[in-house]
Amino acid sequence: MKIKFKIALYYTVSAAVLLITFATLAYYFSVKERSQEFYDRLEYRARSIANVLDEGVHLETQLLKRLDKTTFQDLYQETIVVYNGANDVVYASQRDTAISIKLELLSFIRRNGIYHFEKDNAETVGIYHTTGKEPLIVIVSAVDKYGLTYLESLRQILLVELAVAVLLLVGVGYFFARNMMQPINQLVTEVNTINANNLQDNRVSVAGRDEIAQLGANFNTMLQRLSNSFDLQKSFVSNASHELRTPLASIISQLQVTTARARSTEDYELTLNSVLEDAQNLSDLTNGLLQLAQSDMNQQQSLFRPVRIDELLLELPNLISLKQKGARVDIEFLQIPDNEALITCNGNDSLLKVLFLNLVDNACKFSPDHSANVTIDTNEQMIVVRVQDKGMGIPGQELGKVFEPFYRAQNASAVRGHGLGLSICKRIVGIHEGAISVSSVVGEGTVFEVKLPHLQ
Repeated sequence: MKIKFKIALYYTVSAAVLLITFATLAYYFSVKERSQEFYDRLEYRARSIANVLDEGVHLETQLLKRLDKTTFQDLYQETIVVYNGANDVVYASQRDTAISIKLELLSFIRRNGIYHFEKDNAETVGIYHTTGKEPLIVIVSAVDKYGLTYLESLRQILLVELAVAVLLLVGVGYFFARNMMQPINQLVTEVNTINANNLQDNRVSVAGRDEIAQLGANFNTMLQRLSNSFDLQKSFVSNASHELRTPLASIISQLQVTTARARSTEDYELTLNSVLEDAQNLSDLTNGLLQLAQSDMNQQQSLFRPVRIDELLLELPNLISLKQKGARVDIEFLQIPDNEALITCNGNDSLLKVLFLNLVDNACKFSPDHSANVTIDTNEQMIVVRVQDKGMGIPGQELGKVFEPFYRAQNASAVRGHGLGLSICKRIVGIHEGAISVSSVVGEGTVFEVKLPHLQ
């Protein structure tokens, strides 16, 4: 069932239930009021008769005249019976058949003073009158013709009104539901026109400030993120293909030239060294791509545990010496924390090791003396690690691009690399809910600052 039909149905059912409830209550109270009003009339009639009999009028004609004077309104099918203390009938009206009364009922009326009941649309009131010369029981029965006719008319009117109201509610509910769903239908129609080919240009229209407009705005934001992700993916695939093709082409061309004819031992050795260098370059690029993919995967799958950042950094000099001969890493604590929690981060130690190894490796590569200066500091919320080199620096207009995959500064083309390290670092920092920033002065060096939340 479509949502607009559900809305119309829920609206109709809810409103119909309320209307039926109100109509039922109105009819119920009308019935109660009519019944009470008629019982009051019967009781007044009975007490009027009892008062007349108290005056000692014995002639029937005179009694009837006095009784007629007490009647303020004719009662339909009225029947009157008067009993004395011996349960004998003192008076019975001649209009209808006398009421059949059991002795148990007379006893009940004497005990309780008054009694009323209903039988076959006739309502009866019996009172016990004790203030006169002789105690009497007066029983008056009649049919509330006008009251019952009024209730019947009221019931028919309410039923007709409810039927008409439900039909109107169905129409009004469908009208409003259709108008309410129109922006959603428009949103669905516009979404169906969006595909991978026009993702960059197409957006859904947003009008107003209601929830549907917010949904459209959020959907546009999601489309923009998808578009950016697709563009990044295309750029990544294109750059990765180009970077992989370059060392492979170099290796193949060198081997083809070398094997085209017989060479001397020195030529073969020179070619093998050149191929080995290209193979190492290809291996570094492949490892970088794998680390980049692993950083994306670990954003959802990483197993975090407490990691001492100072202990992890102290492992870097040995690791860097294996990659770069003669590299030197100086580690300095700006302040030694009293609590080890201030220097402990909840993270993945393998990824954090890749993060700082890439930063320190870059610092050593770009420093003329192949050295890197690492400082560790803490504040109320973060562990702050700064990695500084003494290299050529990065121009200010390029600082915002250094974390993009495969991007390299123009003045860094002479240094071996593929532009993946800093992109990997940024993703790893993001996984750990930290922050990474860079500052640089051309000709003096560059400082990378990493902030990671500590445990305390």
